[in-house]
Order: sequence, then structure tokens, then C-alpha cells
Amino acid sequence: MNKQFSLVYLTVPGCSPPEMIHMAARAGFDYVSLRIIPMGLANEPRLALAADKDLLAQTRRALNETGVRLHDVENARILDGVRIADYEPSLELAAELGARYVLTNVWTSDRALVVDSLAELCERADKFGLDVIVEFVPWANIVTLDEAAELVRAAGSANAGVIVDCLHFNRSRCSLDDLDRHRDLLRFVHLCDGPAEIPASKEALLHAGRAERLYPGDGGIDIEAIVRRLPPMVYGIEAPNLALAAEIGNAEHVFRCLEKTKAYFERHGL
Repeated sequence: MNKQFSLVYLTVPGCSPPEMIHMAARAGFDYVSLRIIPMGLANEPRLALAADKDLLAQTRRALNETGVRLHDVENARILDGVRIADYEPSLELAAELGARYVLTNVWTSDRALVVDSLAELCERADKFGLDVIVEFVPWANIVTLDEAAELVRAAGSANAGVIVDCLHFNRSRCSLDDLDRHRDLLRFVHLCDGPAEIPASKEALLHAGRAERLYPGDGGIDIEAIVRRLPPMVYGIEAPNLALAAEIGNAEHVFRCLEKTKAYFERHGL
């Protein structure tokens, strides 16, 4: 199979960057997608590489020892009260470690702030050769692929693009035609599955997205149809399932993520 896969942070949210890298290597991943900008969530481990020399040294060593590469970093959120300039040390470090992209999503309804912040983030990222990728999230302020694409075009930055997360794509009721219409902006994808029934509340959407995703093929999302519309790219696997990981262990969960995804691709000729 001539595909490359990245282990995305949220799949094993309690793990530090070095732990993730070693698990990704043992499972056979080509890349990792690390969260190096903390979001202040209760279960976050040490993440702030730019401010933690010991953790940074461990992360460098893990990348060098395993040969796993850093694909992207997260999460340079756009929200009220955040200075985009404060992300610059993390952007510089991400580029130094080999990343190509930095992920952002939007948590404010202030339209002018959002457009200006994305333009500034792109300008700062461009200094380090990074592209900024907008993620639409059904419980955030940019909810659909159309909205994410419109924001990118409004910011007018050549190094901006959009990520398609299969769960978010389904939960936001996006259409396959949206993928064709915005194909030029699509940079990478997060693969996972979920139940066919879409949760009715934001709270339920959030819980499912952060704690109850399924392996590709185990749910009701038409992943095949989505993947067939995408340009060539690295396939990130973001499949957090806290109950299952607690039962079988993080390492086994990471292994199954890749094995189940590859098996799904093979069954569907992807």
C-alpha cells in the first residue's frame, strides 16, 4: 500500500510527545501529529515543547531514534484574548523539528478578529515555511467546510488551507460536492468512523468527538466516498476512544488504528 499515515494527538490524549512517537513507530506509522501548544484541558500531559527543554530533548531523541517524522502540530487556536504572536516560538520549533503544517480552529464569533488573526498566523508561520490549516469543528465557530474555505479565501494567504476530519465532515452535514468545490484548499485529512446517527446537542457532539470515535469501517460514515474525493495527501488517524484504550491499552489501540485503517483501504481499493 503506497499510503503514508500519521498518528494524531487526540487518539491518545494522555500521552506526551515522546510516548506518542515511540508508540507510532512500534505500530508502523510514518508520521506523528503532535500537540505542542497546550489547550489547558484537564487530562493534558506535558506538551509545551518550546518552554520545556527536557521534554524537547526527549522528543528530539525519540524522532531521531525511531525515524518517525513530524507532520503537523496543533493547536494554534483563534479565540478572544489570545495573541497570535505568542504562538511564534512554537511555530519556529515545529519547523525546526520538520513539521509542514500548523493546525488552527476558531472559537470566537468576532469575524474581523478571526480573519485578521488567521492572516497574522499565516504570516508568522510563513517565516518558518509552514502552512496554516483551518479545521472546521461542529461545536466551534467555524462549523462546515464551506465556512472554513470562505475564511481561508478571506484571509488571502497563500500558505493557508483546510483539513477534512471525517467525523466533523459527517456531523456538520457537509456534502461530497463541497470536497470538489474546495479541492485546491485541502491539505490533509483525519480518518475515523462514528455511529450513523448524528448527536443532537453540542455537548454530545463534543463528547463523541473527543472520547468515542471508532476505527474506519466500524461505524456509519462513508469514509470511502470522502477519501476518493481527496487529492494525494498524508492520512492522519484521529480515533480517540477512551473506554477502549483503557481496556486494551494505548499501545494496542494505536496499533489497531493503523491496522484497521489499512484493512479498510484494502477492502475498498483505496
